[in-house]
Amino acid sequence: MGADIGRRLGRLHRRGEGRGAASDGIELVPMRRRHVREVVAIEKELFPRPWSTALFLSELAQPATRRYVVALERGRVVGYAGLMVAAGEGHITQVAVAESHQRRKIATRLLLRLVEEALVLSADALMLEVRATNFGAQRLYRSFGFAPVGIRRNYYPEVNEDAIVMWAYDIDSPEYEARVAAIAAEVAASVRSDEPL
Repeated sequence: MGADIGRRLGRLHRRGEGRGAASDGIELVPMRRRHVREVVAIEKELFPRPWSTALFLSELAQPATRRYVVALERGRVVGYAGLMVAAGEGHITQVAVAESHQRRKIATRLLLRLVEEALVLSADALMLEVRATNFGAQRLYRSFGFAPVGIRRNYYPEVNEDAIVMWAYDIDSPEYEARVAAIAAEVAASVRSDEPL
């Protein structure tokens, strides 16, 4: 059932954005080795302890359980997101957008694609960790049905910050499909109308 919902969401998402790039020029494609250099540059821009090139290449070498997506603008990486699935549970490992491209719903689009990929890989739940002070990301995750379930103390030791652990359950249900379809429709409408994001 989850894979079927994933395919339906994928069609809805792509229909909303059109073929290729959305009307704002943002295109989501699977991450490839050729993207990793630009991804690592964004990592270094955003995070005090960035993932290495070797770590990203290791993740890409495991396509049976990993999915990574990049957001491109005119062929240049402006955001990326990653997912690992095991035993029916998806762990969102990365969602990042270059500072110059934030507040354009790129993270929302990346998360939509990860939900789609999680369903294709037969996940029925998703989890992630988010900085306790990253209120914007927490709002985004809550809109996708994630709820806080715990805290990992000093999870980000380089900045002495805790992580909030968030889960979204039953992502293969018709109710969750409707939630995500509504988000996809909202994104498509805002991109088409050039509303401020």
